[in-house]
Amino acid sequence: MRRKRVLVTGGAGFLGSHLCEKLLSLGHDVICLDNYYTGTRANIRHLLSNPYFELIRHDVTVPILLEVDQIYNLACPASPVHYQQDPVKTIRTNIQGAINMLDLALNTGARILQASTSEVYGDPEIHPQTENYWGHVNPIGPRSCYDEGKRCAETLFFDYFRQYGVDIKVVRIFNTYGPRMDIEDGRVISNFINQALHNRDITLYGDGMQTRSFCYVSDLIEALVLMMDSATGFTGPVNLGNPEEVTIRDIAQEIIKITESCSGMVSCPLPTDDPRQRKPDITLAQTVLGWTPEVGLEEGLQRSVQWFRTGSA
Repeated sequence: MRRKRVLVTGGAGFLGSHLCEKLLSLGHDVICLDNYYTGTRANIRHLLSNPYFELIRHDVTVPILLEVDQIYNLACPASPVHYQQDPVKTIRTNIQGAINMLDLALNTGARILQASTSEVYGDPEIHPQTENYWGHVNPIGPRSCYDEGKRCAETLFFDYFRQYGVDIKVVRIFNTYGPRMDIEDGRVISNFINQALHNRDITLYGDGMQTRSFCYVSDLIEALVLMMDSATGFTGPVNLGNPEEVTIRDIAQEIIKITESCSGMVSCPLPTDDPRQRKPDITLAQTVLGWTPEVGLEEGLQRSVQWFRTGSA
């Protein structure tokens, strides 16, 4: 395998830091680009001494010139707490950031992968969600800066592919969890583990019967690399996630059990436009990439709880 020079935008974030690790283990030169809006140096501190790792503090909304073979575009706040904090910045990151990275790919001949999201499906009217479903998204709600920003980024990727011949890959990432999640990011698993470890009541939104599918981070990273290295002309989009569907209430109960917590559960109003169901159809990923997630929910939660107990201190 030829050593490649790989750019990871958002490389100091939760997913980005794990991806940088993976790419280094495969023998590539890795450039991590991050403005630390939600990523942290702590996530990649252990990589700084690696001679094949380079860190650049930079915002993707500003153009940059680099010589690269591959680009993973992961830069964007991904939790509602973060992306709703500055919705205009979220839109700019999704759209202007995508344009800048696509221009870089166009100018260098690099292959580029867009980390899109299951949120492009909105509150879905079909279940499970397949890649040919166009979605049911509110274009003017409080989540729209992220949902519509990611949808527009996908449009840009396919327009650059059709108009300029840029070598693109698009994946739609469903809920992912594991070590290095931000303890304050407001997402389900990090919230519940944090509350359980401190014996605080676990906050359920609505009745807790809405469903999600959770993929452990190592499985997701494996799929990203497989997609990047897949055959030329296979653009996606491809759903990446674990199709094991569980209710939010069941997740809370499992975390209470693993942590041996005294936490109870309290209900709060359901956030605006919160999807009722989320489950990926991963037939395409299984068929074309030969990928199926391997880490079960119980094992993944145990690993995550262990990290929150020790690694986040």
